[in-house]
Formats: sequence, C-alpha cells, structure tokens
Amino acid sequence: MKHIRTAWQHIRRSPYQALAAIAVMTLTFFFAAIFIFIASGSEAILHWFETRPQVTGFFKDEVTMTQVDSLKERLNQTGKIREIKYVSKEEALAIYQEQNKDDPLLLEMVTANILPASLEVSTTDLPALGEAAQIMKEAPEIDEVIFHEDIVSSLSDWTAAIRKIGLGLIIALSFFSLTIILVIIGMKIALRRKAIEILRLIGASFWYIRLPFLLEGMFYGVVGALIAWLIAVIILLYSTPFLVSFLAGIPLLPVPPVFLALVLVVLVTGGLAIGFLGSLIALRRFLR
Repeated sequence: MKHIRTAWQHIRRSPYQALAAIAVMTLTFFFAAIFIFIASGSEAILHWFETRPQVTGFFKDEVTMTQVDSLKERLNQTGKIREIKYVSKEEALAIYQEQNKDDPLLLEMVTANILPASLEVSTTDLPALGEAAQIMKEAPEIDEVIFHEDIVSSLSDWTAAIRKIGLGLIIALSFFSLTIILVIIGMKIALRRKAIEILRLIGASFWYIRLPFLLEGMFYGVVGALIAWLIAVIILLYSTPFLVSFLAGIPLLPVPPVFLALVLVVLVTGGLAIGFLGSLIALRRFLR
C-alpha cells in the first residue's frame, strides 16, 4: 500500500508528464481496440459467406431424381463438400414468392414450371469451390452454374490485408508508447536520484526503491487501456444501427458483452505489459 501511495505522489507531482503518457497509451490501445473489432468482424463476415451456398447449379427441366442423386454422389466423392441442398421447382417458387411478397404483379406472372430446380453447394474451403463448380459444369443435366468465388476470395484478401496493416500499426504504436514510458520514468528517476541514494544508504531493498516506478508505468498503461476501450465501445454502440442496416442479413451485431469484456481484458493486459516493461527498461538504464 505504501508503494502505491508513493507511485501516486510521483504522478501528482508531474501531472503533465502523466497526461502525456496516458494520452499516448490511450491512442495505442484505441487503435488496438478498433483493429480487434474490425478484424473480428471481418473474420465473422468471411465465415458467414463461406458457410453460404457458394456454387449453385440450375437443372434442365427434364432432370430426374436419379440424375440429381448421381451428381450429389460425384460431388461428395471429393471429400470437400460441407453441405448440398436440392431445391425443387416448388421450393424455388416458395422462395420467389417470399422475396416478392410485396409485389403482387410479379407473383401472378411466375409459376413453378417456369423456375428451374437447383443444387446449392458449399465447401469446406475456398479452393474446393472451383472443383465443385467444374464438376457441375461438366454434368449434362446442369443448364447453368453460378459461382461466387470472387466475392469470398476478395473478402478473404481484404481480411488478410486488414490483419497485416493493423498488426503493423499496433506494433509501431506499442514501441512508441514503450519509448514514452521509458523517457518519462527515466526523467523521474533522474529528478529523484538524491532521494534514491539516501534510501540506498539506509538499507532500502532493491524492490522497495524500484516498485513505485514500476507501479507508475503500469498505472499509465491500465488507465490508457481503460479510456481507449471506453471510447471504442461508445463508437461501436453509436455505429451499431448503421452497421446493422449495412450488414443486413449477416448476424454480426449486436456485439456480445462477453466479447467486449474479453477485449477489455486484452487491452488492460497489454497496458500492464507495456507499462511494466517500459519502467523496467528505464530502471535498468538510469538506476544502476
């Protein structure tokens, strides 16, 4: 408890340095929180698209169930099929009627005989989509194949780019924050060098002298992480109505409280780590 009071006194005696350290830590962890939200959201959207039927084959009108079952068997033999769904003409009409229930004129013009039966296929991974599409294109009973590999592939590329850019930015900001903590704690050690020498002379232990500086650095990290998390969550909650409308049909929002709590734990842990490490380096450099 005494070490905590000492660390608090250090902070109160140099408020501008403390504010600078907290501001830098807040900026670092704000970008970290935004990166976590975007990266997690992108991964969730990508997973959602990957589990949707990515290859759809429309059958010719004269197709028989024997031919449908044969095509299913050929697809399953690849060992890369997640799900195969057969949509009959009647089911296709029901889907069409649900999608156009607000336009009676369109409903009157379409019957089950007009709509083709289809086979919707999703695979275990992206490369397998091309193989499934090729099998369906070569099938004589298939009239047309719709293949959406480009959508998922583009989304996958975007997700990978976000991950790389975000990690690079966080590493750079973390290094900058570490440097700021090192400089500020180093300056405070220099200002208290005489007091530290007196403590040494009267027999103060290694940790008795160093612990207040370590606690001070960890304080900056934790406070910066908490402020950053709070700002990021407020922005996320404020943006939720727009994002729900923009991502219509994708069950991504609202974000579960457990996930937000996990992000908070990650940020606070990072703040503790950077604050402790920066202070420790400063102590080893300036207090020998």
